[in-house]
Amino acid sequence: MALHTAAYDALFGDDEGRVCRDIPESACNAQPENVSAHLISLAATKAGDGLADPKLVLAWVLNAVGAPAFLIGLLVPLREAGALVPQLFAAGAIRSLPVRKWAWALASAVQGVCVAGMGVAVLTLSGAAAGWGVIVCLSVFALARSVASVAYKDVLGKTVSKAKRGTTTGTADTLSAAVVLAFGLALSFGVLERSVSVVAAALFVAAGCWMLAAVVFSTLAEEPGATGGGGNAFETAISQLSLLRTDKQLQRFIATRGLLIATGLAPPYLVTIAAQRGGTDLGQLGPFIVASGLASVLSSYFWGRMSDTSSRRVLMYSAMMGSGALVLAVGATFLVPASLLAYAMAAVLFVLMIAYKGVRLGRSTHIVDMGNEDTRASYTALSNTAVGILLLLAAGFGVVASLAGTWVVIAVFACMCAAAAIVAAGLNEVQQA
Repeated sequence: MALHTAAYDALFGDDEGRVCRDIPESACNAQPENVSAHLISLAATKAGDGLADPKLVLAWVLNAVGAPAFLIGLLVPLREAGALVPQLFAAGAIRSLPVRKWAWALASAVQGVCVAGMGVAVLTLSGAAAGWGVIVCLSVFALARSVASVAYKDVLGKTVSKAKRGTTTGTADTLSAAVVLAFGLALSFGVLERSVSVVAAALFVAAGCWMLAAVVFSTLAEEPGATGGGGNAFETAISQLSLLRTDKQLQRFIATRGLLIATGLAPPYLVTIAAQRGGTDLGQLGPFIVASGLASVLSSYFWGRMSDTSSRRVLMYSAMMGSGALVLAVGATFLVPASLLAYAMAAVLFVLMIAYKGVRLGRSTHIVDMGNEDTRASYTALSNTAVGILLLLAAGFGVVASLAGTWVVIAVFACMCAAAAIVAAGLNEVQQA
């Protein structure tokens, strides 16, 4: 108890930490314990995400075991869209549960089993068999992730006070990024052998992270919530679509988030440009993981604190930063020598991942604070499903890259980020409501 309180006061201060907004009184009394449970659970799953990152780690290990290119190309769209599209239908079932922490805990445990399965696949199989093994595990992982995502926003809104949610998630991001950064540094400097077995071991560690998170999250003090809107998944999904026609702020938020998928889609293209001119051996994985992890360590807490003041500004600033980073990537493609290009792209990835962390924390805090107990799950499911459909369509960028060049896709992504900054300017300041 004393440890929970000390950590809570360190994050928010004695005076600020005692004020609760938009949560039940019983949840307010349990704030130190609940914030600690969120921090540990989120830090663990986010560390797992970094150790099993489809954009970097899974792509590299499948390349190392000789999996076909088309399977490697499925990793990011399958992971992202598979975790988003089903949410509109999952929301109704989750809504019928008075206490939703159990949905998240179960989904986290399933994700852990799936990541362990990926580790087994790359250790025991090769070529297309290894690729398909990872793809099957990733498909189930993504479905479990969709359940966890819908449940988490609702549980966060019920158990952590408004104006503390961004700080909580941002701090968890920073803690997890330190783990991922250490892994990247160990690969870069040869502390860990650059081999498939080491990457498989990292996947097993990631699986353990999800299992730990499932146990810790189940200890949350969550009050039973409203269950109106629960029931038949398809009927609930159709009824929720009316929000897209009537809620102008939801429309603008989805448009902003849809344009900002560019920050998540761009990293594999940066890696591709470096690989086309500098090679694709596993030894190049380290600098990219270091860049990604360092960006998270340095920016997540900052973005989280800013999100508690204005998630709208976080979305605007991160969009502008993402656009600038991608413009630099286009320039580096033509101006940087081949021998230095991998390092130049890792530097660009560093800036881009700072922007990406801002996008993730800004959009998460905004959707939670924009909604209330009755609309939060629906907002989350609608926005995630809409963006998931866009991500499925984004597979077409691979065709553009093969026909016109990878740099053209990166230029398009830069324009998308610039447009997102303009659209985000029209969002409400939901933290001030």
